[in-house]
Amino acid sequence: MPDPVTHPKADHWYATRERWAEERRRLREIVLATGVTETWKWTQPCYVRGEGEGQGNVCTIWGYKDHCAVGFYRGVLLSDSEGLLVAPGPNSRAMRKLVFASLEEVEAASDVITAYVEEAIGLVDDGREVTLGPVELDYPEELVDALDADPELQEAWDALTPGRQRGYVLHIGQAKQAETRVRRIDKWRGAILAGKGMHDR
Repeated sequence: MPDPVTHPKADHWYATRERWAEERRRLREIVLATGVTETWKWTQPCYVRGEGEGQGNVCTIWGYKDHCAVGFYRGVLLSDSEGLLVAPGPNSRAMRKLVFASLEEVEAASDVITAYVEEAIGLVDDGREVTLGPVELDYPEELVDALDADPELQEAWDALTPGRQRGYVLHIGQAKQAETRVRRIDKWRGAILAGKGMHDR
């Protein structure tokens, strides 16, 4: 197998991590050994298959407060033969992750990690995509009022992808105080008008 394809920003990222440094570097070695290409997306390393329009995201490597993880973009499609995958959060619909709390756990699971990454590569190669059915979003009252009162904002909102709309609805709705929800709407108005989601640069 040819030498792994790495990304200079990822080199710096791994070299400067303090939390889960050894674990993440070892996970990187295991993932790269499967033949994926390391790229840089969303301010973090991303491991992909293919090039150009045919390129597909396979996985990424995360560090949390109490664990590190390999996150799979098409995680819900994996067979999860070992029953190890968990959702990153309560609103995660496609992503799933393998969780590790020590370097020893990473080493012990190296073969399993490899198998899961190879299956995820196969999903990309086969053109498998996660099909997410419609979800009824519970729009905060303040967002409904803002859209009703601002035709320009309503038009821009309607042009957003469902995923971007979902991100805003969840973020705004999670604020406990009405004043905070209004501030969040004001904060993100410019991004919405520009057709951007919360995580777009």
